[in-house]
Amino acid sequence: QVQLAESGGGPVQAGGSLRLSCAASGSIFSINDMGWYRQVGNQRELVARITNGGSTTYADSVKGRFAISRDNAKNTVYLQMNSLKPEDTAVYCCNAAVVLTSRSSTIFWGQGTLVTVSS
Repeated sequence: QVQLAESGGGPVQAGGSLRLSCAASGSIFSINDMGWYRQVGNQRELVARITNGGSTTYADSVKGRFAISRDNAKNTVYLQMNSLKPEDTAVYCCNAAVVLTSRSSTIFWGQGTLVTVSS
């Protein structure tokens, strides 16, 4: 139905930057909220969310360092991560609240991309 493909993760030194991308494709009529989560072990936390109107929400731990944005024409959400810290190391996953062409709504998740920040 819908696939979310993340890219942009990898190793980076503390203080560096990375930009993650997540492109949605498939039987999409429209997309409401899109978000980035990160997972360490069994713990998953919200990093940032953005509505289709552009309103954003951030975890306190990333405010002022990370910026979420989206390109609705490309069904893509981005996460610009600056001033990275070792504690930002995690698997970053995107999700999207998709209205399908059938007009049903479902939340889809990407596979995740690993970000490793070394000190």
